[in-house]
Amino acid sequence: MNDEFLLIEAAAGDAPKVRVMGLAYSGGKMKIPGWKFPVVVDFAGLGIPGAVPLLTNHENRTGSRVGLVKANIEQHTLVIEGEILSSSAMAQGIVQQAKAGADWQLSIGADVVESELVQGRLMVNGQVQNGPFYHVKKSVLREVSVVAVGADDGTHLRLAARFFLHGGEVMEFEKWLESHEIDATKLTAEQAALLKLAWEKGEEPPELVVSAPAPEPKPDKPGKPVQAAAPKPEEAGERKTVTAAAAPAAPQPTADVRAEAENAIRAERDRVSAIQEICAGEFPAIERDAVRLGWSREEAGQKVLKAMREGRPQADIHLSVSRERGFDRKTLEAALCLRAGIAGEALVKDYGEQVVDSAWQDRDLSIRQLLLECARMEGVTVPRTFGNDTIRAAFSTLSLPGILNNVANKKLLKSFQAQPVIATKLCSEGELNDFKESERYRLTDVGDLEPIAPDGELKHGALAQDKATNQLGTFGKIFSLTRQMIYNDDLGAFLKVPEGMGARAARKIDQLFFKRLLANPGNLFSEANKNYKEGAETALSGDSLSLAVQFFMDQKDADGQPINVSAKFLLVSTALKMTARELLNSTFYFAAGATDKRRIPTYNALADEDLEVVSSPYLSNSNYPGFSAKAWYLFADPAVTDTFEIGYLKGRRTPTVERGETDFDTLGIKFRVYFDLGVREQDYRGLFKARGE
Repeated sequence: MNDEFLLIEAAAGDAPKVRVMGLAYSGGKMKIPGWKFPVVVDFAGLGIPGAVPLLTNHENRTGSRVGLVKANIEQHTLVIEGEILSSSAMAQGIVQQAKAGADWQLSIGADVVESELVQGRLMVNGQVQNGPFYHVKKSVLREVSVVAVGADDGTHLRLAARFFLHGGEVMEFEKWLESHEIDATKLTAEQAALLKLAWEKGEEPPELVVSAPAPEPKPDKPGKPVQAAAPKPEEAGERKTVTAAAAPAAPQPTADVRAEAENAIRAERDRVSAIQEICAGEFPAIERDAVRLGWSREEAGQKVLKAMREGRPQADIHLSVSRERGFDRKTLEAALCLRAGIAGEALVKDYGEQVVDSAWQDRDLSIRQLLLECARMEGVTVPRTFGNDTIRAAFSTLSLPGILNNVANKKLLKSFQAQPVIATKLCSEGELNDFKESERYRLTDVGDLEPIAPDGELKHGALAQDKATNQLGTFGKIFSLTRQMIYNDDLGAFLKVPEGMGARAARKIDQLFFKRLLANPGNLFSEANKNYKEGAETALSGDSLSLAVQFFMDQKDADGQPINVSAKFLLVSTALKMTARELLNSTFYFAAGATDKRRIPTYNALADEDLEVVSSPYLSNSNYPGFSAKAWYLFADPAVTDTFEIGYLKGRRTPTVERGETDFDTLGIKFRVYFDLGVREQDYRGLFKARGE
């Protein structure tokens, strides 16, 4: 572009104004600190205010603001035009280095509103970009900064020393010629080019042959050659004309010769003008040689391109995209989660890939650093040395308790979900609205379809209700981040507590379930319900399991009709786990010995029952009344028939972590974990128990 320069103009006695015109962003990829992949800002979604502050080095300080510019999108690039208005030492340093020929780059700062990670190919700003890169779909231009080194190889901005002061205004070429009493109409193309070069460099006109206008010749006699009269001494101070040395008058050219000369002059002027346009005042040596040596436009262009490549800096533009609102807090929280052992892939859903990528840089964050960063974000003053006052100041912020609470919650939830729970596989799950005992109803169709009489009358059926109950209980504990943990920077000790509580909360579901199951409330398992067998023949074997499957499928509904539900799970103690698997997974049986008279099948029909073995140590744990290592159970699929129900308060199926107020004399923060749930039996027809002895 031809406008990549600064024009400097000033009124006499005033601080100089710097006219800024240049290319700020080429529309391509940039490497930005804090972003894992390159960034492309989409001009289609870039909001541009009417006036944009001109800063130095993106510093948001009063003294760093040096002027104002206007920004526009031209040919898929961002160009700026404005002025440096400040008279500060920083602003004057930019101007002085510009006069000395220094090159400056530009850098823009923008607020990100919406961004996405592009893995494939995407056309942005008229360019096809290959992923991966971050596509900033929506942003707002906040400032443009003058920087020494940028990050975009595609563009550059230089400050050319084109400043020509005269009465407070920038002089144009014609006015400059008039100020030096030079008649532009009498210049040859070569003379005009040399003079314009001097004008652009702010130099005095070059030494050329100067003569006063020659008086009109008066021929003495027809046909006699005309001689130029010598100038009079008193005419030496009159208007000067830059021209070639006086020569003897030549005969008047013919029309063809005159036209040819005019064409030659016009061609020379066009050549010089094209060279000046190519050089744009930035390559005076090339421009001078091109004019004097008669280079073509193409030759001059090749020389300029070569000089640009040799003089191009390694990085000549920088784009700084400001972080989204709340980005720092999210980054700290994500960094603490990473240190706590939570996988980055799991955090992307909550925080976004950009935040998680940035958090990786701070994943070794200490507790002390966390306290200081939270205080800094909210402008809370902290002492220089770390102590009790620092702890109090940090805990007075909104950020620190919230970050610790969220991290503890995620750590607890991770542990809760990693703990295997048997009850959730065997039981249905429901929602309870309060802590009162809730009645759970199941409507049972009574009566079969009957033949219709000749008169077409249909008989009425009836609905019977099977009722069960459930009731919530609350289970919880308190844990703390203590002053001692903070001083010791012991984040691991703090996070072990919610981790352990998460596992305990998951195990609490199993504890409530097996306590209820083994207690056999209300004779849930009984011969009257046809879901219970005892005796030596009930020890787990092929015969006893076959009999249990038969009993299970023979269960009847309230109207005496089969419910036609198969068993899904075989629940056994850890002592019977291998026996159960052998029974269900063996291809066939073989005789144990010659004296064994039992019927030994060669085909294992139990393998086709599609039973899943579920084993639990709770069945044989002596802390639970009714425990037994020999008893075993069949369960239906809870999605088909109710067995037991696990109830949650309003559907919240995970524990809750809340921060609480600490005592006045406590330096730290307390958290409480609680879980609302209840487990109750529902329908005996989906269950079977064999005592096993």
